[in-house]
Amino acid sequence: MLTISHFSKTYPGGKRAVDDLSMEVASGEIMGFIGHNGAGKTTTLRCAAGILDFTEGEITIDGHSIRKEPVAAKSVTAFLPDNPDLYDFLKGIEFLNFIADLYAIPKDARRERIGKYADAFSLTGALGSAIGGYSHGMKQKLALISAFIREPKLLILDEPFVGLDPEAAFTMKGFLRDLCDRGGAVLFSTHVLEVAEKLCDRIAIIRDGKLIECGRTEAVVGNSSLEDVFLELGREAASAEGREVKNNG
Repeated sequence: MLTISHFSKTYPGGKRAVDDLSMEVASGEIMGFIGHNGAGKTTTLRCAAGILDFTEGEITIDGHSIRKEPVAAKSVTAFLPDNPDLYDFLKGIEFLNFIADLYAIPKDARRERIGKYADAFSLTGALGSAIGGYSHGMKQKLALISAFIREPKLLILDEPFVGLDPEAAFTMKGFLRDLCDRGGAVLFSTHVLEVAEKLCDRIAIIRDGKLIECGRTEAVVGNSSLEDVFLELGREAASAEGREVKNNG
């Protein structure tokens, strides 16, 4: 569903945020994207979603190049940033209908989907209110609903658990699995390693722009925990970098 091949991203000024990254997310699969702040997670996700431009490497979604066929790639993709910007002057239901209009969701289908997801996230009673009066958690729920009603083939999420209460997080995890059971795929970044370990089919770990581990969750974790593996891989990468600097010096 998502193929990233030899992708690199360098920002103006020379900062190389991601360096020669290659990985795939298959249909029916949830992949967790793990890394420290500044490791390159958000840059990768935004480029995969077509939000940021890039010139090195290739990213395809459902067979469509995000650079050469952006409309086709984005039409089957939903992306939620870590802090979604919503239209505060709109009511919740107006925002959802706006999204449904953009993606040409028929009125009967949108009514059914909005009702299903709003009820599940306990947001139905707030849809008639202006988004500007929502709490952070309510805005996060609304953004999630706007993604789920599109029934995307690929869902890309940047830190989706931030701001969600435990019940909403549990509900979201169920819908992520449902999406994959229907043939979709999910890629999300998170700092909540325990959740990633339990939820994800595969794990990718990035450090300083380089992919240092990628595989089935059980293979990556082994007899340890994801937290232990993440910390150990970080120490190994830092040690290797230190030796390289010393040798070059």
